[in-house]
Amino acid sequence: MRRRTVFNLMAASAVALAGGWSLLGSQPNAVAAEIAVYKDPNCGCCGQWVGHLRAAGFSVEVHDAEDLVRIKADAGIPDNLQSCHTAMIDGYVIEGHVPAADIRRLLSERPAAKGLAVPGMPVGSPGMEQGAAREPYNVILLQNDRSGTIFARH
Repeated sequence: MRRRTVFNLMAASAVALAGGWSLLGSQPNAVAAEIAVYKDPNCGCCGQWVGHLRAAGFSVEVHDAEDLVRIKADAGIPDNLQSCHTAMIDGYVIEGHVPAADIRRLLSERPAAKGLAVPGMPVGSPGMEQGAAREPYNVILLQNDRSGTIFARH
């Protein structure tokens, strides 16, 4: 390989890396916006879920809220998909104990939807760990018409 070709390849690689582009593909690396979490000030599992997000690299802003019913209604979360806390990130709503990896996937794929929900409080979901106990649960993609489809199974 000629010296000029090697130099040009190295320069292009440096520019790509500095700009956040992967050399293995043409997608920019996803950088998550800050996630705002609305929770009951006395809820321990909500705090553990916030810890899960922080451990996964998210910047989290916690809001202790007394009127979560209004927040959920304003976000358009149907009763059957509700959980104990509600979060907002980059135009999406995140309801309940959604794993950080699924939030990253949502932000990467950017579907035309309201967001994600894990209804209830399934044992073994992030923030609901009970030792080795686990129950299967689904992460639901909340559509704009308030319906839901399965986004991930855990």
